[in-house]
Amino acid sequence: MEQHSVTSGPQRLDALKAKIREASALFLGYPVSKDFDYTPLYDFLKYPINNLGDPFEDSTYKVQTHELEREVVSFFAKLFRANPKDHWGYVTNGGSESNLYGLYIARELYPKAMVYYSESTHYSVKKNIHLLNIPSIVIRSQENGEMDYEDLERTLQFNRHKPAIILTTFGTTMKEAKDDVSKIKGILRQLAIQDHYIHCDAALSGSYGAFMEPRQAFDFQDGADSISISGHKFIGSPIPCGVLVTKRSLRDRIAKGVSYIGSLDTTITGSRNGHSVLFLWYALKAMGAEGLRRRYQHSLEVAQYCRTKLRELGVDAWSNEGAITVVFPKTSEALKRKYQLATEDVTHIICMPNVTKAHIDAFIEDYKTDMEKVQEPVFEELAF
Repeated sequence: MEQHSVTSGPQRLDALKAKIREASALFLGYPVSKDFDYTPLYDFLKYPINNLGDPFEDSTYKVQTHELEREVVSFFAKLFRANPKDHWGYVTNGGSESNLYGLYIARELYPKAMVYYSESTHYSVKKNIHLLNIPSIVIRSQENGEMDYEDLERTLQFNRHKPAIILTTFGTTMKEAKDDVSKIKGILRQLAIQDHYIHCDAALSGSYGAFMEPRQAFDFQDGADSISISGHKFIGSPIPCGVLVTKRSLRDRIAKGVSYIGSLDTTITGSRNGHSVLFLWYALKAMGAEGLRRRYQHSLEVAQYCRTKLRELGVDAWSNEGAITVVFPKTSEALKRKYQLATEDVTHIICMPNVTKAHIDAFIEDYKTDMEKVQEPVFEELAF
């Protein structure tokens, strides 16, 4: 039995690698960048890098990348126009944890608050609200996936006596719609709801939101109290990860000291992945803000190309302003499986930085073939 496990181990790994390579080559429906090369960092996998505790506080555990984590947080704090003297954050396991943290701070500030989120919000939000046991109300979405501000205003009016926690989205899952934080802040001001908190889930679009023209309102100067992005989406990472940025003054309200590690307990998980910090830091150092801008411009150009090619086939393809997601009617099961296309009431292609016009051309050829199959006349067999 032992001999079998030894000989089959490498074979299993080779088979798995081939399967993953094949699956990775074709997907167009999920927001995951795969154009990265972290080869110079491979030696770090020999070490148990654990970023336990608060990245902005000292700890007795030294096999960590806290210094790099602080630089990653500061990079995004600047991109999100946070107060240079009042920002804090950490690298999370991904968007779901980041959203949980934003809601957690909000609940600790306002224990009797009501949460408002749109029907287009990521599925993790409903789960997080359930975990935190906060009452909530779902707000309608507009046709393009953006929050219906009139419905929000009407709903807030009925609950003006309660603090409001608003969960906004900057790049919804299916249509990459973006909720206007400035407009929502204005509604709260108009209704005189002073006790409020706005968390912006910017998992996909936050990494390039600062480069959109015209600019769209989502950051700290627009009224957000915390913002989250995913690191494995637009930037790219072999390990799922995210970044949560908030105000240090808000973090201070929930911080608790832990003598065992000689640091503050301010994050959701105790042990945290120090390797994903390293990947993000390396990528941001290599790209910088201008590199992110160039990646966004490339994705925009490919998205425009994709829309044009689909429309030439008579397909009703469209995108929200500044989006790299192309939305169109549902495709066949065969296309959906081959290109791993996420589908609800519509299908979409997300033109991540690794997607090229050649990828779109290959998809269009398959789409044409698929259309021809559907249009072929079916002749009934005649009996003589």
